[in-house]
Formats: sequence, structure tokens, C-alpha cells
Amino acid sequence: MEENKYVYGPVPSRRMGISLGISPIKEKSCSYSCIYCQLGRTKNMMYERAEFVNINDVINEFKMCLKENIKFDVVTIVGEGEPTLFSRLEELIDEVKKLTDKPIAVITNGSLLFDECVRNALKKADLVLPSLDAGNEEMFIKINRPHGRIKFKNVIYGLKKFANEYDGQLWMETMIVKGFNDSEKELLDIKKILDSIKYDRLYVNTPVRPPAEEYAKEPSDEGLERALSILGGISIDKLVSKGFYSDTKDDLEAIISIISRHPMNNFEIKSFLETRECENIENIFSKLNNDASIEKIEYKNYTTYRIK
Repeated sequence: MEENKYVYGPVPSRRMGISLGISPIKEKSCSYSCIYCQLGRTKNMMYERAEFVNINDVINEFKMCLKENIKFDVVTIVGEGEPTLFSRLEELIDEVKKLTDKPIAVITNGSLLFDECVRNALKKADLVLPSLDAGNEEMFIKINRPHGRIKFKNVIYGLKKFANEYDGQLWMETMIVKGFNDSEKELLDIKKILDSIKYDRLYVNTPVRPPAEEYAKEPSDEGLERALSILGGISIDKLVSKGFYSDTKDDLEAIISIISRHPMNNFEIKSFLETRECENIENIFSKLNNDASIEKIEYKNYTTYRIK
């Protein structure tokens, strides 16, 4: 089978089970360049929405994946940046819904929710997961490093507006970064905004994978507990995820396909290869380590692999 361009996985999601992903945007295209991003720094900072890909190509690829009878729990539109930048997102969700009865989720930074067209598109999804990492503009700029035309007040307006209009499940997510938003003051600022938003769940996350910036560290245990106590959310770190999957037959190509969208550490790669009964695991690691297009980051006693 030819390697997929737009549909990937399934990959494990600690929140949603096994996720079959769809990436309808250009690599590392985003309205933010968050200091904690597991994909690294944003290459293509954008504000205006665009038609990055041919929607028919995406749908045809999704149809081919369904023919493989892959087991998955949810279809997640996210990919390699901010999915709401895709100007035909609403149509994409409609077409995917015609092909599967599995729930459709969209993971978004929430930056464009002030745009009515974006809100209308996301209303078609069963589950929307926006992020809120700051309770004030100063911290917003420090952590999320938004495109110059994106203003904090508009982001908050969009979140509130969408929450009031949306009938599906709204799961908020807050990334806690040591020395940035883990103090009582910053957490109370975030809490004040969250209290004004009608949402179903809140997940509290930490930079468990290598971040875009080395200084974006995990909070201390005390800092995380303070966040959970003030915000009242669920710690993603305590959730258990399932394994990775790829229908690409070549083991090395399968790994490269996954890490182009979802970084993997050395233990995850080893476990993945073992499930495929790979007989040359050491050789695979040798090729990964010698590939100049693959970034190797030593982080928390793991070696994490992602595409540069």
C-alpha cells in the first residue's frame, strides 16, 4: 500500500483511546509557536486560513484506510499544526461523517474561534479539544508565542462564544510549564477564565515529550498538584495509552510515518517493532540514529525521535 499523506495511525491517545488521525494542513503550520510544542518550533506561522490540500485526496485516502479494517475509537483531525487553518474543515468533517460512525474530534489551540466560519466548522465535530495555557496576555505571549495579529482578548471571546453555541463535548486542556503558569497567581487567572466557559472536562498536561524550547520544563510535583487543586482538572500524565499502529509494511518507513506527526521515544519504538515481530530492531535504530532528517532528543532518560 502506498504511504499515506494525510491519514495516519492509529496512534494512542490518553484521552480518547485509539485515534485515527487526519492532517489537512502543511507541515508545522500554526498560528502559535508554543514553547512546549512536541513538534518543535513552528516553521510556517499563519493567521489566514488556506486550502492546503485537495479535500478529495484526503477523503479518498481515508476510504482506503477504512478498507484495511483498522480498529480505532475516534477520528482525530489535528495533524502537524493548527487544523482550523484548513479553510475546508467543515466540509472535511461532513465527508468523514458519511464514512464512519466513530466520533470525530478536533484538537485545536482555539486561536481562531472568534471567526464565525471556524466556529461553524467545529460545531460539526462530536468532540472539540481547545487549549488554554494562560490567564492573561503577558503569559499568553510568553507560552504560546502567537502570530502578531492574534490577540488574547479575541481568543477568550472566541472560546466563550463557541462554548455557548456548541452542542458536542468540549474538553479544555491546559499545559503547565514550570516557572511560567504554575504559580498560584497564574493558575487563579486561568481558573477565572475557565469559570466563564461552559465545558465538559479539563485536562491538565505537562511537557512529557521534548518541547520546542529546552527551558519549557515540567512543573514540580508540588506545582502540578497546585494546578490540579486550583483548576480542578484531570492529569493527563496519569492516564494510560494504548499502542501505536501503522499499515505501512516496511518497519522503518512505518516509524518515520508516525514520528512525522507524533514523536516516539526509544521504548515506544522498540515496543512497536516487537508487536510487528521485527527481527532487526537494532538495525532500525541504527538507521534512525544516522538519518540527518530525524531529530534525536535526550529527555527524561529517554531518546525521543521526531522529524526536523
